[in-house]
Amino acid sequence: MLNISELSEKSIKQILTILEEDGKLSASLPGGGLIHIEDNLPYLIVYRKRENDEGTERIILSEASYLLIGDKFFEAYQNLIYALADKLSTEFKSYMVFEIYTGEPNNCFTIKAPAEKLPTSIKALQRELNKINEIFSGLYLKAEIKDTPKRQKEGDQEILSIDKAKKSGAVVVGLEIPPVFRNENNQVYPVFLRQFKDYLITCIHKAIYDYVRVQTTSGVGSYLALGRKHLKEKVFEIDKALAKIERSYQFLWLVSPANIQDIKNTFFESKYEKVLDYHYRLLPIDPDLLKRELYNLKIEDIDDPAMSHIFREKREELDQQITMLSERGTSNFFYNSIRLYKGLSPKLSEEAGAILREVDEAEEDENTEFIDAKGFSSLARREFDYFAEQDENFKSKVHIRKDVNIMMVNNGELYIPADYKMNKTEATALIQHEVGTHVLTHYNGTQQPLELLSSGLADYDPLQEGLAVMSEYLVDGLTANRLRTLAGRVIAGSALMEGAEFPQLFRLLKMDYGFSAHRAFNITSRIMQGGGFLKDIIYLKGLVQLRDHLQNGGEYEPLLAGKFGLKHTKIIEELTERKVLKTSALRPSYLLTENMTNKLSLIREGLPLSKMITQ
Repeated sequence: MLNISELSEKSIKQILTILEEDGKLSASLPGGGLIHIEDNLPYLIVYRKRENDEGTERIILSEASYLLIGDKFFEAYQNLIYALADKLSTEFKSYMVFEIYTGEPNNCFTIKAPAEKLPTSIKALQRELNKINEIFSGLYLKAEIKDTPKRQKEGDQEILSIDKAKKSGAVVVGLEIPPVFRNENNQVYPVFLRQFKDYLITCIHKAIYDYVRVQTTSGVGSYLALGRKHLKEKVFEIDKALAKIERSYQFLWLVSPANIQDIKNTFFESKYEKVLDYHYRLLPIDPDLLKRELYNLKIEDIDDPAMSHIFREKREELDQQITMLSERGTSNFFYNSIRLYKGLSPKLSEEAGAILREVDEAEEDENTEFIDAKGFSSLARREFDYFAEQDENFKSKVHIRKDVNIMMVNNGELYIPADYKMNKTEATALIQHEVGTHVLTHYNGTQQPLELLSSGLADYDPLQEGLAVMSEYLVDGLTANRLRTLAGRVIAGSALMEGAEFPQLFRLLKMDYGFSAHRAFNITSRIMQGGGFLKDIIYLKGLVQLRDHLQNGGEYEPLLAGKFGLKHTKIIEELTERKVLKTSALRPSYLLTENMTNKLSLIREGLPLSKMITQ
């Protein structure tokens, strides 16, 4: 960051020169002031440092274009504002200086502006601010417009006079905020301030975007693009720290039993009566120390609303996972599993029931050609070659292991059980499930500036598995037995929540829903691990959510840019608009087929899940 110790005529010219040459600037200014401008935006958010005004300064610090006026040399700051307005209004045809300040305790936002000159922008700000009572209960706030030449706080000097604003081609707007985020002793309510700030910034951006669109020649595409494009170093430090904590343990590996084969053999030999205790691998981490490390991260210092939200969500998820590792084999593990995977909705249970009523289990054809682990490995490497054609930096490995009992992707690499066998239809589907989705989104995430997009934002699993299962459908590989298994996992999860134990669950699936003994065991043993583990419900949950997303007009391909949830699509869109994130580096091979377009159209038109199976 540039350090400017005095705002002389020379230093103001230096600021303008840097902006002209680089298009951006970040500098400390006299009296504790700061300036940050990206891409020569046609507006400037301004706040003056004040005594006994706790919290207000934080509102502007995440902005892409802001000026924090220090407590010295006010006249020099006025000269700087005029110089910026004069230069940038020439470039953009107009320039907005938007001052924020806190008023006396009341229930009103006051917008001070030339309302007749900016009717739609000012009305947009009033309209958005008036929605605040729908978001926060008990505030009872309103927004009013005051058409006055005095845009500053009563008793303050103008930051830019109306005459100078007209001369420079600028417009000045003032927003007086009620100090609802602190008490009468000037103490801030930290959680509410963060939520209030995030809401207020969105309101301001929507109004400024209307101004930018109507009054200027700026090419900003939407209000989402008005956030910072260059994140502070603290953001990347916390991103790396969270990703490192997650990499320090393999959650799914540690909650799966090490003696699953013994459990299966004993259960079948006892005619489905005896269930051995689950034995788990030793923890490679100390949960207490890891939690201390997790909560030593100063996420509260992150001013960017989108990044703050992402980090707080991820910290809570990691906290829950670490707690669950120390509770394996107890009822508390199950209760935390409900929290982690958000439980079961009646809609999801109805979808599962409909599938099992309408789709019968299919018997294996004796003449079916099977592919072993080595054959599948060759198919995977062929897909890897396709990815490398798109990006020469792509690299991944296939591991065939005797100590792995399910196929999985870990850290972007494929692990296959040594004794794995599947028919050709299943192999085609699994390639796109594991490689075309999990490997691909991991790699796309590694190409983003945020490490968490390769390991996964909080609650990313449902969308990941929804995309993976959808890819099976798109390549004509979603079989009746596969779809039934996904539905059976939901039925098992529902029964588990009602208190069913291992033998009861097994019999429910085998006797009531017609699953083969081996499929019923696989579903039951997976959902009983740890003491009750609801992760398996997310496959059908994710498919249902993805179907709803597509039927509501949502796009498909942007969901492959990394590992995130459908709830993050607005944030991902915003960060992409702000050019913080990039578009996907890799595309799966199935996206290039005409069949894919037709199949997605059927989904958008309301194709039932039970009709998605390969005939």
